[in-house]
Amino acid sequence: MKKQFQFSVVSIAVSFFVASQAGAANTWSEARNDAMGGTGVASANYGSGVLINPALLAKSTPDDDVTVILPAVGAQISDKDNLQDEIDHINDRIDHYDDVIDNLTLTDILLDSRGTLTQFQGAAGELADELEYLRGKTARASAGAGIAVAIPNQTLSVAFVAKGYAHGRVSTSIDPHDIDYLRGIQRSSLNNPTSPVYVEALKAAVGGSGEITQNLNSVASGKAAIVSDYGIAVARQFQIGEVPVSIGVTPKLQKTWLYNYTTSIYDYDSSDWNSSRYRNDDTGFNVDAGIAADFGENWTVGLSGQNLVSRDIDTKDIRIYNGYTKEEVSYKDTYQIRPLVTAGVAWHNDLVTLSADGDLTETKGFKSEDDSQYAGIGAEVTPLSWLAVRAGYRADMKGNDSNVFTGGLGFAPFNTVHVDLMGLYGEDETWGAGAQLSVAF
Repeated sequence: MKKQFQFSVVSIAVSFFVASQAGAANTWSEARNDAMGGTGVASANYGSGVLINPALLAKSTPDDDVTVILPAVGAQISDKDNLQDEIDHINDRIDHYDDVIDNLTLTDILLDSRGTLTQFQGAAGELADELEYLRGKTARASAGAGIAVAIPNQTLSVAFVAKGYAHGRVSTSIDPHDIDYLRGIQRSSLNNPTSPVYVEALKAAVGGSGEITQNLNSVASGKAAIVSDYGIAVARQFQIGEVPVSIGVTPKLQKTWLYNYTTSIYDYDSSDWNSSRYRNDDTGFNVDAGIAADFGENWTVGLSGQNLVSRDIDTKDIRIYNGYTKEEVSYKDTYQIRPLVTAGVAWHNDLVTLSADGDLTETKGFKSEDDSQYAGIGAEVTPLSWLAVRAGYRADMKGNDSNVFTGGLGFAPFNTVHVDLMGLYGEDETWGAGAQLSVAF
């Protein structure tokens, strides 16, 4: 058994998006609109709109300059079961159990000197307790990042964009036979030389800890997906009657990395996540598109479609030998990229912006996970020309993800450099943060 048993979903997903530049509930991260409840389909600015709704790229004015986002980043963590602390506990129990087994000798067992069998029973019981608690527990993390260069033009606006998102999930699959086996040792009689505590202790004394662990078959499963997009967006505004209507499209190259780190819970080591044995990748084509319309001076409605080409990508097929059934068990999943269509509306003036977005389609991921469908509301107040205060709320209408409150600040000295900060907190011990730097030339 390994001494390291680290289950940090934070380090998994966050390290992924930092290393690969891969917010949270969306296929994009943009600090201003993430602070406003994850909205933005109708309320994003022309410079950042390409990350959310490419049609908004055409909503620039003749005075607007080239805008560069370098970069926008965000991350979200959900750990309602407090897995990080609990895995620390089971790590201690595994280490203790390992030490007890390594110190077993035939003499100590036969004479039960130094309370050897009692220690063996106690260690088995503590490990069984931890396995029972971990049964069915999960933790999730997601992250996003984006870089964009928006070039406004009254004829045809263009933007270069690189964005991505990462989603990771760690779960346990506790084999009930592990608990039964450990309870059998814990509760067996010390007065009967044929009882499990004697039999298993003798096996361990002769064969080492392997004699015990080959009877334990619980599995730790870590799955993650990183999807990166590289595209060129184009958008133009048309006049339909008295209504300005903007249309935009972003053809893009899409690179996907999938991780399926599934192994015995007793051999789990987070440093193995990036091993080629558990990783595969895929490259394909996709497209985003959007439309936005202005009604009067204060109302904007929008509709965006992300990933309009559906794609299914299989993870590596990981096989683990089960000592109880004497068979190999296959662990495989499929990551689903599906069109995500979102409608939005915004009311705005020089002081206040109010926004609301709602997904018209479900957010897909791994087939083994439940789908989500989000709705959000947000507000921005600009009491000073260089300061913006934002807040919002985002909910999963399917009830499979955490509902969160969001907030943030925006600073724009000289209206050239923009620094946006956001944070979120919600149920199930969910928290997150994001930041964005943009410059207008």
